[in-house]
Amino acid sequence: MDRTAFEADSRTRDAVERCLERISEAATKLGPTAEMLAPGPLWPDVRGLGNVLRHAYDKIDSAKIWKIISTDIPAMSAAAEAALQRLEQPQAPHP
Repeated sequence: MDRTAFEADSRTRDAVERCLERISEAATKLGPTAEMLAPGPLWPDVRGLGNVLRHAYDKIDSAKIWKIISTDIPAMSAAAEAALQRLEQPQAPHP
């Protein structure tokens, strides 16, 4: 889907915004652990986006949402995948 199709499809925009709210809420619940596990993404901005989506929905800029899903989410996904791989590796026993 390109940006024009995204902006024209209100159901997709609503679904994307809801998913971004969930990511924001997860980042809020993780707190500083998010930065430790997956450095790179701007976690304070991720947390702040949830507030915008929940409380300032009349001011949501679809161009900004498009940038987030086309640029920021792939990088965030890669950081999360790397964190999961590190967490899944067996830990060496302590002597």
